[in-house]
Amino acid sequence: MAQIALDAIDREILIALQANARLPNNDLAAAVGLSPSPCLRRVRRLEKLGVITGYSALLNRTRVGVGLTAFVSVDIERNRKAETDLLRAQIQALPEVVAAHIVTGDSDFLLEVATANLETFSQFVLGTLNKLPGVKGVRSNISLDVVKHAAALPIPAIERNPQ
Repeated sequence: MAQIALDAIDREILIALQANARLPNNDLAAAVGLSPSPCLRRVRRLEKLGVITGYSALLNRTRVGVGLTAFVSVDIERNRKAETDLLRAQIQALPEVVAAHIVTGDSDFLLEVATANLETFSQFVLGTLNKLPGVKGVRSNISLDVVKHAAALPIPAIERNPQ
């Protein structure tokens, strides 16, 4: 997918919506220096272009009963496209996996897994993850504390060509 050209106002809209996705359009427009109609058109354009892919609520994991976060490296038996695609689809269907990446280095996938506690994590790894076809090995790192958890992406500054 190609990068979309963003101007300064688009960037401000994205920064504001990442800070508060429930911001009413009138308040968003005032924050970025537009009137409401052009602001809403820009937001709709950013949605249509796939820059904004959705809106969600950030939850306190502990308060909803998700007390354990682990980072799990998964090795696959063969690194062929068919096996990778099959495992990708299976991982996407697992609700305990809150983020998944195909990575370079010592493993093939890196998963962020969220469960209620160590017992449920153990059941997930032994009863589900290890049994997926093509999984050769699994290594886990349990999170002891969250130092930073940012849902917002850094929006790059506009690059100007010096003349």
